[in-house]
Amino acid sequence: MTIIAALAIGLIFGTGIAVSGMINPAKVINFFDIAGTWDPSLAFVMAGALAVTMVGYRVVLRRPAPMLDREFHVPTSRQIDLPLILGSAIFGIAWGATGACPGGIIPAIGLGEPAALVFVVSIAIGIGIVRLVQARR
Repeated sequence: MTIIAALAIGLIFGTGIAVSGMINPAKVINFFDIAGTWDPSLAFVMAGALAVTMVGYRVVLRRPAPMLDREFHVPTSRQIDLPLILGSAIFGIAWGATGACPGGIIPAIGLGEPAALVFVVSIAIGIGIVRLVQARR
């Protein structure tokens, strides 16, 4: 049942990203190009997602446990450390420079976009490198 729920959620998310046009990195780049061909549609997508998330968290977290697990897996750490800052900076710079974000690129794999596959493989390599470095510490 968990796999079916994950598949349904992924399909809904991917469909929303595709319908909103956020699979297209040019839309994201145009959002960041305030002085040029600015496209505010990403702000509307983010505002809609934030509204749904705010309501969803309030409703779901009132339950004693998720429907398909024994407990909620919500981060408890509020520590802001160097890895968090560096990771956020790298993510933001790459997102602004390429317009590629995992939320928009992963659904693009389903559309057969070769650049999306390269992006996801690059993410996997980066995660692997970080885990190797962390394991050596």
